Amino acid sequence: DKQRQEQRKQMKDAIIKEIRKSDEKTDKGVLSDEAAKKKKRNRINKERVDINATSNASGASRNEKSGKNNQNQGQGGKHNKDRFKKPVVKQEVSDEDVAKQVKETLARLTNKGKNKAAKYRKEKRENIQNRQLEQEELEQEESKVLKLTEFVTANELANMMDIPVTQVISTCMSVGIMVSINQRLDAETINLVAEEFGYKTEYVSAEVAQAVEEEADAEEDLQPRAPIVTVMGHVDHGKTSLLDYIRKANVIAGEAGGITQHIGAYNVKLEDGRRITFLDTPGHEAFTAMRARGAKVTDVVIIIVAADDNVMPQTKEAINHAMAAGVPIVFAINKVDKPNANPDKIKEELAAMNFLVEEWGGKYQSQDISAKKGTGVPELLEKVLLEAEMLDLKANPNRKATGSIIESSLDKGRGYVATVLVSNGTLHVGDIVLAGTSYGKVKAMFNERNQRLKEAGPSEPVLILGLNGAPAAGDTFHVFDTDQEAREIANKREQLAREQGLRTQKMLTLDEVGRRLALGDFHELNVIVKGDVDGSVEALSDSLIKLSTEQIQVNVIHKGVGQISESDVSLAAASDAIIVGFQVRPSGNAAKLAEQEGVDIRKYSIIYDAIEEVKSAMEGMLAPTLKEQVTSTIEVREVFNISKVGMVAGAMVKTGKVKRTDKARLIRDGIVIFTGSINALKRFKDDVKEVGTNFECGISLTNCNDLKVGDVIETYEEVEVKQTL
Repeated sequence: DKQRQEQRKQMKDAIIKEIRKSDEKTDKGVLSDEAAKKKKRNRINKERVDINATSNASGASRNEKSGKNNQNQGQGGKHNKDRFKKPVVKQEVSDEDVAKQVKETLARLTNKGKNKAAKYRKEKRENIQNRQLEQEELEQEESKVLKLTEFVTANELANMMDIPVTQVISTCMSVGIMVSINQRLDAETINLVAEEFGYKTEYVSAEVAQAVEEEADAEEDLQPRAPIVTVMGHVDHGKTSLLDYIRKANVIAGEAGGITQHIGAYNVKLEDGRRITFLDTPGHEAFTAMRARGAKVTDVVIIIVAADDNVMPQTKEAINHAMAAGVPIVFAINKVDKPNANPDKIKEELAAMNFLVEEWGGKYQSQDISAKKGTGVPELLEKVLLEAEMLDLKANPNRKATGSIIESSLDKGRGYVATVLVSNGTLHVGDIVLAGTSYGKVKAMFNERNQRLKEAGPSEPVLILGLNGAPAAGDTFHVFDTDQEAREIANKREQLAREQGLRTQKMLTLDEVGRRLALGDFHELNVIVKGDVDGSVEALSDSLIKLSTEQIQVNVIHKGVGQISESDVSLAAASDAIIVGFQVRPSGNAAKLAEQEGVDIRKYSIIYDAIEEVKSAMEGMLAPTLKEQVTSTIEVREVFNISKVGMVAGAMVKTGKVKRTDKARLIRDGIVIFTGSINALKRFKDDVKEVGTNFECGISLTNCNDLKVGDVIETYEEVEVKQTL
């Protein structure tokens, strides 16, 4: 018994020792110390319980057997001999069984540990991969988020999304919004375009955009106001002539080339005391943005069409602007006094565009007029006022003024001048005005006839002095109580504008460098645009950027209002740019500096002259292309083999005139078998420079001895052709 107890104790210690070793291996790096200790304790206790249970069971069976033996001894002599027999005891656990059990336990624990370690490593790998995927998705999402400021232009938005600007413009046009390259888009339009190309928008400074909030007016404070009427149409169809007749003033005389290149605003008092504010927009195709602005701030639109012409593309564009702005349209068919005038033809063209006039049973009012003689003008004004009455236009004059900037310029004597149209409230001299990034105190106000005013009510256009810069045409202006408020918002807007400029700057990427190398003949034309008013600068910049092609890119690196300064010349010298001045001239110092630096300053008064000249300059930058021009066809009649000279063809010139300097192709059965130059050209024995049609000649080709009777020789010359845009 003692031996067996010793054996069991050794076996128990061995198993516990092995279990501890395996647990240490398994739990290392997999479980925390506390969890490992707890697990070890549980396992040891379990094994102890199992071993104790086994030893108790074997002890009980032995006691039972020894009791039986004693009982047998007391029964009689027949059992006495059993005492001398060796007692039979069942050995529960042999050494082999112990070793086997230990081995199995170890194997089981080791596998379990291995499986756990493998599982842990797998989970760790998966977690790392998941984290990497999440990070990549987050980065992709961030790259699809456009961080914008208050407003961006169509061109800047296209640069941020890395798509052509034409796609942005076509997207806007598909939803009825007419935009130009440099036109600033509002938040709603930006969101719409960005969504179309799979981008999300995030406005960097919402507080600046929402800094100026307009209060709604109470119904009892509203009073009737004069209608704002915009006159739109094609170039030279009589928009300004009509306004001249209504105002009894000759505006055209002051415009270069007799075409309107600025947006004008005039307040007219009719004979019955009623007032109308007129906006005159340019009809030239370059002034798209100006026409769009005119349609946005207006109540009624007059579309002028010349009776001796057709409904032109700019007329259609003006109608689209008016439709997009949702304003009523009155058609004025002008020049009916001309002998070749045909108003019915114009009405027919309008009907084809789904614009039926009232005479033809439609809903659009129209009037036949003559702007020069004044025929039909009073009736036209009556129809305009009728449309205005139906709109029931009202405003509150007893509040701070708000409205739109129509135009802005830099006057040498008066500083920055802005033409504003008050839409609500009353503007007084001395008010603090904020428009875009410019602000200031209104020092003086003038009407369109240069008469001083002290205040301007709703629907009145006025010229104001006192701003610290030229606000962008189309900006909304607001009046503030204190100078500090206006300055803070203006500074924030300026900071955002600078940030936007940096963000939308197109960097030269490797892809772009590769594209330029692939083209082989790539040029850049840098331009600085200076003009008398902001609208003209915007229109000219638009038109120049639109001239860009695959081979030549036009970059407007700077644009501004006012005379050409020394800083403009320095910038042009640093960036190899040309300066385009539109109705402005350089200062004396700037002109001297330009001469020293060799900067080209071009001065223009008419917009299409500027566009045409820049286009010609771009065409001059393109390398001319070589074009083949066939000069003659010659039929080989006889072939002579002359020693030291080679094969000479006796031939007849069938068409054209062959010259000694021409290149030649030898054609046999319609297949070109040789191309090269003419070696010698003779008439009889004399060398000649050229041979005309139906004359015989001797001709030999350089390095060609494969001439046969019946061959045709085609001669040609390479002509340089100037590339056009």
